[in-house]
Amino acid sequence: MQFFDTHAHIGLIYDSPIEQFRVIQQAKSAGVTRIVSINNSLHDFKKEYTVLKAKAGIYHAVGVGPSEVTNPGADWIKTIEESVKLPNVVAIGETGLDYCKQYGDKRSQIELFITQLELAQKHNLPVIIHNREAGQDIFDILKDRIPEKGAIFHCYSEDGAYAKKCLDAGLNVYFSFAGNLTYRNARNLHETVLSVPTDRMLLETESPFMIPAEFREKKRTMPAMLPSTAKFLAEMLETDLEKLADQLWKNSCKVFNLPE
Repeated sequence: MQFFDTHAHIGLIYDSPIEQFRVIQQAKSAGVTRIVSINNSLHDFKKEYTVLKAKAGIYHAVGVGPSEVTNPGADWIKTIEESVKLPNVVAIGETGLDYCKQYGDKRSQIELFITQLELAQKHNLPVIIHNREAGQDIFDILKDRIPEKGAIFHCYSEDGAYAKKCLDAGLNVYFSFAGNLTYRNARNLHETVLSVPTDRMLLETESPFMIPAEFREKKRTMPAMLPSTAKFLAEMLETDLEKLADQLWKNSCKVFNLPE
């Protein structure tokens, strides 16, 4: 049984490359054999890609998150277009909209998001979406601009009705659930997993954030903790864990265009 962590900020778990390598080895020992390394800025992408580019099973997304809207970097579009040509870069992201925190203004965030959707379409890649209190705007934008290769709602935070709306609109979207799925009060997430098809589900750790309930005493989330969330999801769906893990693996490989 193998697992795919579709979203981990490895560089935020530890800054030391040696510690990062240890995190990856611990993940593999736990059956998490593939991880997508995520960053919010191009500066951090360059740093992490340099450290992790030779590690087997580690893939990368490149993009500018809403937190960087006021300073995406000089020639940021050119930087993304050059970076997507690098080995094991499998997605644009994370990008999206965040109306929870004061990151610039909405218009600037939307322009940054749309440009990256266009880059994903141009380079035949999926996009990883950060959504905080911006669900309606993101839905409206995706209706016209979703890349052909699809979009991943990372650390899904909406409800079942929103997920259904996206699917009913014919959007090629995946819903990625993090460790907060295991929280007793996460009713919106529990409702969602019971209402969307398993072939549209992904799992992530969002390391070092969103610690699964089983590890609540820990200081940070690790990719090795992903099986705990998978087990919780299997119990919710009343399905066999191995069968679910196989489906999630296939979904992850499909969206990132990787061999199974």
